[in-house]
Amino acid sequence: MQGKVILVTGAARGIGKAIAQHLLDQGARVALCDIGDIEASNLPDHSSIHKCDVSDDRACAALVDDVTARHGRLDGLVNNAAIGDISTWDQLDLERYRHVINVNQSGALHMCRAATPVLTASHGAIVNIASIMGMVGSVDSVPYSMAKGAILNLTRCLACDLAEHGIRVNSVSPGFIDTDMAVMNDGSHEHDTEYFKTVYLRHRKIPLARPAQPVEVAGAVAFLLSDAASYVTGANLPVDGGVTATF
Repeated sequence: MQGKVILVTGAARGIGKAIAQHLLDQGARVALCDIGDIEASNLPDHSSIHKCDVSDDRACAALVDDVTARHGRLDGLVNNAAIGDISTWDQLDLERYRHVINVNQSGALHMCRAATPVLTASHGAIVNIASIMGMVGSVDSVPYSMAKGAILNLTRCLACDLAEHGIRVNSVSPGFIDTDMAVMNDGSHEHDTEYFKTVYLRHRKIPLARPAQPVEVAGAVAFLLSDAASYVTGANLPVDGGVTATF
């Protein structure tokens, strides 16, 4: 990753923050993007901070222009920006649904579209952050799971479309990760519930019997961006402790 320029969306916290830091540790020049504020005190001079609402396609185009103006090129894109949602079917709010789709699904499409010309020049790579919730059905998760399922097929389609341009496109599907997205509507943490501890840990619905830390997702992303994955495209890599192997 030494010297590669990588743009990471949703980089202010959680998985995105861990991805950005891991790439920096690997020697990459990272452009960190978020709609919120990013802590800049510990970032090296060769990184850059950008603000963008990925649901706005024009803002995404401007972001890519800003990053390439700052760094001279772009070698990789990580589409991580997303918002969580827990919605029962009978209480589904359509405005909230549209917002989740616009950020989680359309945001990735906007960024891929904006970055394609510069990634063509560098024969770069795209990694889309999906979710195991896009791979299987789950209660109370229609907007989020729909969007993440769409990310999986966006990845496959773009892998076919962009191969002739020398761009690889893959996805990573995190499972249960210790981030703010595991906080439920009542403020409790999903991983602290007795159900989670009993079913997923003690009964090993997660074979590795623990949730993951964000940096464990970051390692998978770095691999897919790297030259070590030069013959990998159209793939989805679950980082889930084996939970989808039990479905």
